[in-house]
Amino acid sequence: MILVITSETIVPNESESINQMFHEGLDLLHIRKPWISEEEMIGFIKSIDASFYGQLVLHSHHDLGQDYGISRFHFREEDRKEGKYTPFMAGNTISTSVHDINTYNTLEKEWEYAFISPFFPSISKKGYGIDSTVMESLSQRNNPDVKLIALGGIDSNRIQDVFDLGVDGVALLGAVWESDEPLSVLRKCRRAIKR
Repeated sequence: MILVITSETIVPNESESINQMFHEGLDLLHIRKPWISEEEMIGFIKSIDASFYGQLVLHSHHDLGQDYGISRFHFREEDRKEGKYTPFMAGNTISTSVHDINTYNTLEKEWEYAFISPFFPSISKKGYGIDSTVMESLSQRNNPDVKLIALGGIDSNRIQDVFDLGVDGVALLGAVWESDEPLSVLRKCRRAIKR
């Protein structure tokens, strides 16, 4: 499973790139734009082909899901701890983020999957993740109920190595949006995975 997370900022031709990536077989798109208003989020959602709404995951403005047939919601670690996800559990798919394997191991089965990061030094956040030990700690994984999605510094040169460690999927962010050709990055990543 390959997921893409949007850039926090607006990217030129972003919606066009997103639609192309879905046509190429992108599994899920996480819409993570913490600074945009509800009105801007509506515009962003509407700029994506409606046939892909079932593959969108909202990180904010979760209430909009009901209006657009979006049933996937992501909650930050802080929001999970505060229980902000509970109104969105029934009939929906929820995911979250963790930053260490011990926290991941304690997640209950209502979570479909969890991002664990940083896997490698971040591409989009310079300096972030340089001293991360997430990858080395995967041998301590003992949660059979929640899928594990690797995030952080993953590109076409590293994606197979990450899958070889037994993760259930990868999330791409910087590799895609720091490139002038997001679609070609996704294609390269897909080709780099041994089936």
